[in-house]
Formats: sequence, C-alpha cells, structure tokens
Amino acid sequence: MMRQFYFDTWHYFLIEALTRSSDARIAAIAEKSLKEVTYHLRRSGDLIVRLGDGTEFSHQRCQAAADTLWMYSGEMFIYDELDQAMVAEMLSLPGEAYLTEISEVADVDAIHIAREFARKELADGLFEALWLRYQANRDLSKQTPYIAEAEHFARRALQNIALSYLMLSGKPEVLAATLEQFEASDNMTERLTALAVLVNSPFEAEKAQALAVFAENFKDNPLVMDQWFSVQAGSVLPGGLERVKALMEHPAFTLKNPNKVRALIGAFAGQNLINFHAADGSGYRFLADLVIQLNGFNPQIASRQLAPLTRWRKYDDARQALMKGELERIRASGQLSSDVFEVVSKSLA
Repeated sequence: MMRQFYFDTWHYFLIEALTRSSDARIAAIAEKSLKEVTYHLRRSGDLIVRLGDGTEFSHQRCQAAADTLWMYSGEMFIYDELDQAMVAEMLSLPGEAYLTEISEVADVDAIHIAREFARKELADGLFEALWLRYQANRDLSKQTPYIAEAEHFARRALQNIALSYLMLSGKPEVLAATLEQFEASDNMTERLTALAVLVNSPFEAEKAQALAVFAENFKDNPLVMDQWFSVQAGSVLPGGLERVKALMEHPAFTLKNPNKVRALIGAFAGQNLINFHAADGSGYRFLADLVIQLNGFNPQIASRQLAPLTRWRKYDDARQALMKGELERIRASGQLSSDVFEVVSKSLA
C-alpha cells in the first residue's frame, strides 16, 4: 500500500504538470486524466492515514514501509530518455498561491512549511542525480550559443530547477556553481535564475554582491530592473516586508510607474504569501496604505493591487478579520475613485 501511495503521489504531480504542457493535445489529455489520478491519490492516502492511525502494529508496519521505500522513490525522477522539459515540470511543485486556491480554508503557515519540507526532502534524496544533471546541462550551455529552440529551453529548464533544489543543501560547491552561472551566462533566463537562487539562500555577502552587480549592469533597462525587484519581493526568507519597504527607496522605483508597482508590490502581495500574510497583519496594513495612496493619482493600478485583500474569505478567522478590517479602512479613507470603490464594495458585500 505504501508503494502504491508513493506511485500515486508521483503520478499526480506528473499529470498535473502535463496539464501545463505547451502541446495542447498533451495538456488536454492530462486534464481529462487528472480527476481519476486525484481519486487514486486520495484513496491510497486515506488508507495510509487509517493504517497509521490504527493499531500500534499497523502504525509500525506502515512507518517501516515508508522508511524502506522512500530511498527508492527518487528513481522516478531520475533522467533517462525522458524529455528534459517534462522532467523539469515533474520537479516543479505547485506554488503556494495555487495550493491556497485549492484549499477550502487556506492555512498559510502549514502550506509553506509542507511545501518547503517537500522541497528539502527531494533535494536531499536526489542530490547526486540533480548535481550530475546540473553539471552536464550547464557544461552544454557553456559550450552552446543561446538558441531560442525547444530543445535548448528544455535543457535550461531542467538545469535551472536542479540548481534551485541543489542550493537547499547549502554546500559550497553549489554556491560556486550558482555564482559561475550568474557571472558567465549568456542569457537572462540563466542569470535571473542564479540571482533568484542566491536571493533565497543564506549566503548574505554573495547575495548582496550579485544584486549590486545586476543593478549596476542593467540600471538603464527598466524591464530587466522590474525582474530585479520581483526576485527580491518574492523571497520567502523572513523580513520580506522590510525588504520591500527598503526597495521602495531605490532610485529605480517609483509608485507612479505601474510596471514598478506590479513588479515590487504585486509580486510581494501576490506571490510571497508567507510574508504578506504575516499573522500580525502588517502586510495587509502596508498594502492598504499603498492602495489609499495610489487611489489619488492612479486608481486603476490601485484597484488591481487590491486583489489579495479581496480574497479574505479564503483564510482563517484571525486573518479574515484583519484583511476585512483593512478593506473597511480603505472604504472609510475618503473620496475613493470609482475603480477602488467598486472593488472594495463588492468584496465586503
């Protein structure tokens, strides 16, 4: 039964990833299959829970099976003749925003902890395979000029997701590889991935240096600087709100530029859920203050930034009260534009 549960879990993530395939036929077939695959995962998962919560004997047998079979589960993800793009998709866990949407009541902290635990388990269990694959793909990337073709996209996709897992080990050789990719890549995809991996790592000195170099190199390219803001806004490390506030003081940022607002504020509130949904409500107050400010000179972008607060019914009672309170504060703040008033009113209705 434990073997079936492991397979059903792997199968679910495979099919779920294929629903996002660029091949419309594959995506359609995967979409039709997902319901049945989900059923099998729930069934085997329920049985595992019942066995684990049953007698002491059944619990011991269940735990022994999990411990014995877990070491082999990584073989399902090891690259052989599979398409590299598909392997990259299989390794891409659903994001916290997606997991929140499919939850009846979203537990932000539990979702984050569970997803990070899964990433670390995969990173530890597959380290050797991921390291070999990363090195092979990176070596080929260094030898091959950038070409916008599917095969090259697939190679870089697997290379980049492998690097994101490898950095969870904190090993010096992975840090060195990340810095090499950041400094020597001939394309923005690889360079931004390396930067994001560094930003989410514990290596503060290397992170600061990379961010400074990137900003200096691309200070005259507004679209690339938008990515620089977004990478930092999306970092799930503690202190997310303080980082965003500091970035708002950067010379390249202005609230009067909608792209900059989306890149920094939008990325923080929409993607960095663990920091935005801080239990003290600081993220909600921050966003409400900005919406009130933006309402005065760009009501359209103000109304769009409201989206995370309008989902208040999705969360626990404490967060619901805090989010609803900020919406009510916006409504009572004075003369609202029709755009903002409509969004706030519909959300509170």
